[in-house]
This record gives sequence, structure tokens and C-alpha cells, in this order.
Amino acid sequence: MNALFIFLGMVGPWQIAVVVVLVLLLFGGKKIPELMRGLGSGIKEFKDATKEDEKKTEE
Repeated sequence: MNALFIFLGMVGPWQIAVVVVLVLLLFGGKKIPELMRGLGSGIKEFKDATKEDEKKTEE
């Protein structure tokens, strides 16, 4: 937990801005919503799988 706090403490607004600019340059503005949609569906599938696993362990 402490290591995560140290890592997140090092990320500032300039670093976030640089990452956003790089993503825009690499993928373009039209491709980003598609990428975010895919990321969201992947997270949803992961959560569903973990819930199924929890139900199986309870039974």
C-alpha cells in the first residue's frame, strides 16, 4: 500500500498532460472513444468473472 502511495504521489499534472497528449498523437481523437469502450467492457467482464468465482466458492 505504501509503495502505491509513493508511486501515485510522483504523478503530477504535467505528467498526466504529457500522457494525454501522447495518447492523442498515437491514436487520434476518433479512436479514443472506441478504445475506452473496449476498456470498459473488459473491466465489466472482469468484474462479472470475479462475482461468478465468489458465488462458486460460497456454494
